[in-house]
Amino acid sequence: MTRTSARSVMWLISLLLLSGCARLDSIPYQPQQTPETWLASQPFVTLKLGSGDLILVQPSSTVLVYLLGIIAISVGLYVWRIRDNHRAREWWSIALLLWGLGALSAGTSYQAFSYEIKCAGREVCAWTSWWEVIYLMLSVASVDAMMAAGAYCCIEGKWRKGMPLYALAHVALYSVIVLVGALVPIKLLISFELLLVVAAPNILLLLGLNGWRYYKLKDPMDLALLGTWLWLGVTLCAYFIYLVLDVSQALWAQGVWFSENDVLHIGLILWMIYVGLVVAKRVVDSPATTLAS
Repeated sequence: MTRTSARSVMWLISLLLLSGCARLDSIPYQPQQTPETWLASQPFVTLKLGSGDLILVQPSSTVLVYLLGIIAISVGLYVWRIRDNHRAREWWSIALLLWGLGALSAGTSYQAFSYEIKCAGREVCAWTSWWEVIYLMLSVASVDAMMAAGAYCCIEGKWRKGMPLYALAHVALYSVIVLVGALVPIKLLISFELLLVVAAPNILLLLGLNGWRYYKLKDPMDLALLGTWLWLGVTLCAYFIYLVLDVSQALWAQGVWFSENDVLHIGLILWMIYVGLVVAKRVVDSPATTLAS
């Protein structure tokens, strides 16, 4: 590629991103939220910064989601430090680092600075932001890194090579879908619901793989990993039960803010601690053996 063509490509990408930002901002809440109704629906504090004010939304939830991000990154760095040439640990480390970065990105736009990013200076609040788009892509990339880790610790032969390739194709395809959703924009393609639909089959595959291996081999590593997927499933179920019962609004009416996201983040904080304490040292690359049928 010549220097001129490279500049043209970069110019085109920049133009698409700039136009995409405007389009992404055009997706309103349903029902529409004004900055005033946004602030009335949840707790916030106003911070004085020189001559201006900064509105911090959901302070307690912000602490939890940022804590989740910091713990995930810390556990990821710990797993990298003890990797000892195990490719499975390397991929687990990458997965946790991606998850942590995604949590920080999500907390910035969903909680901490949601008003400043999506409402300030607008007549009506935007539904999402590029912070949330980045969170979606990082989350699926994290799950796919776990898939790659599963290939090295739990699979032999040609499937060991195929599973990481599948994970790479999976995250690449999802990233394209999300970018299309953000640039067009198409709300469904950048929704949390689609994220779960895309990630769920991978989690179920890993659950089935480790469950089957533990049934066959009684390997403590598989038991630890089985606990990982079950814990994650229970956490997501608790999130949806809390959401469907609309407990957040009932508590907020009494002056107590504890949302479904807090349920999710507390469950994931404990999950990350479990991964660091129980899973990390048990995950090792699988030797060249074949499971008995």
